[in-house]
Amino acid sequence: MKKGTLILLLLTLMMLLAACNKQALQQTYDKQITNIESFIQNLLKQDPYATLVKKQEGIYRINLHDTLDLETPRTDSLEWGGQVALYYACFTLTSTSLSSSNLVATNLLELAEEAKWNLTDPSIFKLDTLRLDNSLVPGLAEGLKGVQPLDEGYVLFTGKYGFGKTERGTIPARSALAYYFWIENISNED
Repeated sequence: MKKGTLILLLLTLMMLLAACNKQALQQTYDKQITNIESFIQNLLKQDPYATLVKKQEGIYRINLHDTLDLETPRTDSLEWGGQVALYYACFTLTSTSLSSSNLVATNLLELAEEAKWNLTDPSIFKLDTLRLDNSLVPGLAEGLKGVQPLDEGYVLFTGKYGFGKTERGTIPARSALAYYFWIENISNED
């Protein structure tokens, strides 16, 4: 076999392998979207006040209460570069429901205890303030954009908008994530 033919054959095999990997990855993300949408549909059936606030291919936000009935008037919405003070719980979403066994991060002591985490420093569980910028994973940043003080709900997104091919602590690579959030306050001022 000529050297040029062998190189062409190897390049062709590499391109076929890359195409198969890309197709498998897309199937993974499609399955994650199906799980997320089933989770949302179940939630909408259970909670009459739950509303789908935002949807972008692979990124969803759902509010859990009727924010129009709150006594505190709310006019500000979180904008890019703004800050949000919140409590949260992050879960890997491997099916159509969440459980404490899938809890991977939280700043609420009660949830960590419920998940039977080995707690060495409970003082780390407190209100967190985040800036809406590129330091957040894309799905969380896009999902939090537009939240208002006192909002409570979920931001859900596929692994495409999470940590991608990088494993982070107990979060496997390409994991779909669900963040349950409780917004205390926002600020769009520097």
